[in-house]
Amino acid sequence: MKLRTHYIFSTGLLTLLDSVLFHKYFYYALILSGIVSVIGNSLIDRIGHKEIATGYGYIPVRTPLTHTIPRSVVWGIVSVVPVFILLLIYYNGFSYHEYYFSLSNKVVLLILLNGVVVGPSHLFLDVFTERGIYVKRNGKWRRFALAHFSYDNPLVNGLAILLGVIMLLAALYLHNYHYYNYYS
Repeated sequence: MKLRTHYIFSTGLLTLLDSVLFHKYFYYALILSGIVSVIGNSLIDRIGHKEIATGYGYIPVRTPLTHTIPRSVVWGIVSVVPVFILLLIYYNGFSYHEYYFSLSNKVVLLILLNGVVVGPSHLFLDVFTERGIYVKRNGKWRRFALAHFSYDNPLVNGLAILLGVIMLLAALYLHNYHYYNYYS
């Protein structure tokens, strides 16, 4: 899938998951999910692809470095480290506001949950492309794909983007429903 498809789908999935668990943090979760989605998906695609020179030019090829399920979780957690450090600096950098603006356990859990989910959500979309993802069979890395769509297929990319937008709207609806019924 294209990188922007990964961004929108992962942002929708992470925001929906965060809004189910933390009802009153919707806008905070939306911004945080967008940042984690961009960093995580960019990291997985930039590190996990290499170019091989052929007679027809350079061909991008996936590597098992990031396109396996356990490693994608690790890279997802690595991708939230800069976000976590920036939030620590922001909240704890002002010592006189430390009591009011401390980094709560819910925010730390939200960041870690986003890091754990962003990698597998990337692989979920990649499993529908023609190259698929890597799984280990008999001690060797083998490719696995459920469908063999081209990565730039507009129908499949549009469907994944639409699903991401629907998840964003569901998260917004869930937040509004919970907010107006329980906090008003």
